[in-house]
Amino acid sequence: MNRRDFLQSTVVAASGISLFGTISGARSILDRDSSSPTPSTQENGTMNEIVTMKIVIAADPFAVALKDALVAYLKDKGHEVTDVGSTATKEVAYFDCCPVACKMLQEKKVDRAILFCGTGMGMSVIANRFPGVVAACVESVFAAKMCRAINDANALCLGAMIWGEWMTKEAVDVFLQTQFTEGLDPLADFLKEAAATVERIRP
Repeated sequence: MNRRDFLQSTVVAASGISLFGTISGARSILDRDSSSPTPSTQENGTMNEIVTMKIVIAADPFAVALKDALVAYLKDKGHEVTDVGSTATKEVAYFDCCPVACKMLQEKKVDRAILFCGTGMGMSVIANRFPGVVAACVESVFAAKMCRAINDANALCLGAMIWGEWMTKEAVDVFLQTQFTEGLDPLADFLKEAAATVERIRP
């Protein structure tokens, strides 16, 4: 079986997505890659499924309501959230707040970034100009999971014109919980080499 066929068949088996966010939680915690540090919590001496992270969030004026709902959701789960974008009383264009979030990723002040604009594409275009930032603009929960497993993305870009609140929470959950190469162990070496090669491409 060639690599493409293998990847296609493996991805289906690895997706593990349910409408209630129950995705291989225990494995995602135990198999964490050292390149994506995420401190975890423990209960009764055993690892639970709650992993707290430092997250930066930015939104342009189109996405304030969706962003605010997600911030509340993430804080309720115990995550440390920094909001550097638009608010109900302050408008910040995507090309102004996105660089602030990306610099925080570069400086390792946060573990992940969630970036909102009308379609997510504007945020993605800017974020991918920053070395060390791998931004994925996605339109499905499945893609939010696989951009982590396949591409080691550390910034998730979502469009308020596309995403509703409920599915946004689902997408962010899988993005935060999924580890690089998770469920794709036979391809792990290739995926890590590919990610390093892509990062070196600076025309």
